Order: sequence, then structure tokens, then C-alpha cells
Amino acid sequence: MEKRRLGNSDLYVNPVGLGCMGFSHASGDPTPEDIAVKTLRAAYELGYDFFDTAEAYTGVYPDGSISYNEELVGKALADVRDKVVIATKMGVGHNPDRSLRLDSSPETIRKSLETSLKRLGTDYVDIYYQHRIDPKVEPEVVAETMGELIREGKIRYWGISETTEEYLRRAHAVTPVTVIENRYSMMARWHEKIFPTCEELNISYVAFSPMANGFLTGAYNPNTKFEGSQDYRANMPQYTEEGYAKAKELLDLLNRMAAEKNCTQAQLSLAWMICKKPYIIPIPGSRKLERLAANFEAGNIILTPEEIAMIDAKLDTMQFDVFGGHAAK
Repeated sequence: MEKRRLGNSDLYVNPVGLGCMGFSHASGDPTPEDIAVKTLRAAYELGYDFFDTAEAYTGVYPDGSISYNEELVGKALADVRDKVVIATKMGVGHNPDRSLRLDSSPETIRKSLETSLKRLGTDYVDIYYQHRIDPKVEPEVVAETMGELIREGKIRYWGISETTEEYLRRAHAVTPVTVIENRYSMMARWHEKIFPTCEELNISYVAFSPMANGFLTGAYNPNTKFEGSQDYRANMPQYTEEGYAKAKELLDLLNRMAAEKNCTQAQLSLAWMICKKPYIIPIPGSRKLERLAANFEAGNIILTPEEIAMIDAKLDTMQFDVFGGHAAK
């Protein structure tokens, strides 16, 4: 499969990256460290070369100790550091009620980066994201700080997660942005309006939750028993009876097309965005090696422009209840 360039950088990655969050955060109890490190390393051996983590991706092991996702990634990739692209994020903490605590002050950016570098076991980060927009800090201030870190050699490039067009343009004018990381899937298309800006400014779009928190795999339904209080999927609207019913037509479409393409529904949903735009890189996550292998192979599945247009036309007629703050077409 052909590698994709990240924005205007000198970084090239395979068309499917790995979202590492689930090993520590939001998908049930954290994976035991030895198993997580082994699985992450196996992902590299499969061909993954773009690994996405964050300061905020933590979870609590049954014994009460903390799983730091960055530490897992760092240990798995320590001896191949120069062969992979590692992205991490700052600016988000989690309150007890799961709401986000935002802080993108220059002091916090620097302090967070030093912590991340230590956990990752590296002296630089390839992509450093502002995890969420902090309304208390202007984008120019964040961008200026990122520019300083680039000049100091602590980060190579930077990006913004869940950005708006206005925020992106203001930040980019100070220190060029290489990538954005926004939610995107067949069920979450509200950020498509930023595509022209990405094309104009030569910015890559890293798509998180490309399978709508697992829904588009077809493996989960309202009767699924998720993995306890640390698995956030249990309360997502797409897994209610009503939300599932609204999306059933889409699942049926995916099932039919996957059979025609001799692939899985998950692979088809990834191929849809990979083939739509050359600057989109989805970062699905899984803790199961067989799913990691299958997801990676989505980069070899070809959908024609006509097939993508047909899917989009059908999606335009559907409405979904989906996690992310939108009930959207």
C-alpha cells in the first residue's frame, strides 16, 4: 500500500494508523502491561507505523495502579523509535464525572510535554496535538508555544484535535499546522466542511473513531455487555435500542457491500474514507491482534469514486444518534 504524507512534513505513514487509547482508557479495565506492550509491538510488525496516544489516556488496573498509555507505547517501540511516527496530546484531563478539564496554557503545554517525553522514553515527539480547544487560551498563544517547541527540537510538528476552521486558520497563521485529528466516520460527517481548508493549507486529516466507537464493525448491539464502568461505550447513543434502529439501514448496506468486496464491514468503513481523500488517515483502535491485522489491510481495499458517491448519497438520506454531541446526517 502507498504511504501518505502528513501535511507539508517529511513524515510518511501507511494509510491506516493505530489509535492506542483502548489499551488504557475507555474500553474497560486496562490491558495488562505485558500483553499491551506485546500487542503494540505486534502491530508494528504487521506494518503499523503511526501510533496515536495522549497524556489523558489513563485507566485503573484492578489492583488500583494506573495504566499510562504513553508508557505502553514507549516500551513497545523503544528500539524502533526512528522507524515510527508517534503522536501524543496535551491539554485535557478528566474530572470524576468524565467531563473534560481543559488547559492549554503555555506553562501546561511545556509541563505536559516533559511528562509525555519521560513516559514515552524519547527526547522528541513527531506530532504534538492540542487535544481540545481551550476557550481560555487564544489559538495564537498555543501556536506560538508549539513553534518554540519545534525550534527547540522537542516536537517535530504539531496538530489540533477537534478543531474548527476559524481556530485552525488563526493557529496556522502563526505556526503552520501539519495535521488535525477530528472525529470522522460514516455516522459522523459534520467535519467534512473543513476538508476544503485542509486542501488549501495542505493539512492532513487524522480520523479518530472511524468506526463510530466500534458500531460500524457490526459486532455490537444494544444487548452487548460492555466491560464495566471504565468502558464508555455502554452509554453511547448508537447502542440504545432507538439509536441502533436508526442505523440498521447503514449496517445492512455495509454488510451487502462487504460481501461484494470480500472484506469485513470494518474494512469497508475504513476504505470509504481512505479512498475518498488522499490526506485522510484513519486511526482505528483494537486490543485484539486479529482485528488489528484486518484493520490494517483496509489500506489495500479499493472503492471507486462512483462507489463512494453512492455510499455518500445513501448516507445523506439517513440520520443517526451517535456519540460526539451531534444527531446528524
